[in-house]
Amino acid sequence: MTHLSKVLREAAPGHLTFWCPGCKDSHSIRYGDGSGPRWGWNGNAERPTFTPSVLVRSGHYVPGHENGSCWCTYYAEHPDEPSDFACAICHTFVTEGNIQFLGDCTHEFAGKTVPMVEFPEGRAC
Repeated sequence: MTHLSKVLREAAPGHLTFWCPGCKDSHSIRYGDGSGPRWGWNGNAERPTFTPSVLVRSGHYVPGHENGSCWCTYYAEHPDEPSDFACAICHTFVTEGNIQFLGDCTHEFAGKTVPMVEFPEGRAC
């Protein structure tokens, strides 16, 4: 993994990762040539812009998993287990080093825009 800046890492060629303060986890995009979905990147590691928006879904928010088992049901059935995962939506525009959280986010940053943040100590990606 290459640390491109305090806010952006390249986990593998064409695979960029940034820290999401809303999800308290990293999000990744792929850019350049290759198969699968690809994003545009302005090439600026200090103040990146990605196009189009970045949409991350987990648990029952993943299409096709709406009626299946998810983290919500698992933790409800196992209340003594540490809650390390959550069902969530995080939908953002990353523009000039700022993260605009759209209204469909399921965390407290929905509707807010904040500067990108450094990866927490000890977090690889």
